[in-house]
Amino acid sequence: MFEGEFESLDALQKTETVQIPHPIKVLDRPTGPGTILVMEYLDLKKCAKQAELGSSLARLHLANLEKRNNGGDFVEQFGFDIETCCGFLPQGNQWHNNWDDFYTEKLDEQISRQKDGELHRLWAKIKPGISTFFNDLNIFPSLLHGDLWNGNIAQFDKTPVVFDPASFYGHHEYDLAIGQMFGGFDGQFYQAYHQAIPKQEGFEERSDLYQLFHYLNHWNHFGGGYKAQSLEIMRRLANYIN
Repeated sequence: MFEGEFESLDALQKTETVQIPHPIKVLDRPTGPGTILVMEYLDLKKCAKQAELGSSLARLHLANLEKRNNGGDFVEQFGFDIETCCGFLPQGNQWHNNWDDFYTEKLDEQISRQKDGELHRLWAKIKPGISTFFNDLNIFPSLLHGDLWNGNIAQFDKTPVVFDPASFYGHHEYDLAIGQMFGGFDGQFYQAYHQAIPKQEGFEERSDLYQLFHYLNHWNHFGGGYKAQSLEIMRRLANYIN
């Protein structure tokens, strides 16, 4: 679990776009089972620098593309070198050549953990049509935070900080989805972000698709309280396809 978070923090730090608590080492617990992640201590407070956060997130999402454009070493697939956890549930992150296949597998991981009949009937309708959400898009892999809700952002001194990532290379829009579910990101954040990376047609429908992962993940973590929301969003997605 912590090995994936360590590698996520390390990858984010190497982009030199967002501030994170520097990861130091994963150690075995001195007593009992499990491990601990040792990180730099930052005296964090609520993030008031929302525009700066939006700009730094956009720079993160553009960093891999800029490497390619500048002739550097870049990542051309979707995935990550190590399993990570969003919450305590693992994400396989196997590499894929296209985003459709990677994200379909990502949803499959979550759906396979539930036996609900309506869930699986709706997924049977949605799964073959996933590619329709990406028509006319040229999706280039961006390094993502992977779990960017308001509990994983803060500020150190005058600089926004992100932490507790579950990173992988994916579509940049994915990183915005859980924030739209739970709030905590204001208009200045979105204005700054979309000034650097403008919205593309179909953004709202894809936001539903990306929020679906998080609703399913919360259902699998916390139980049936998230069932209704998961199924509601899947019905909307099925209607988009039809």
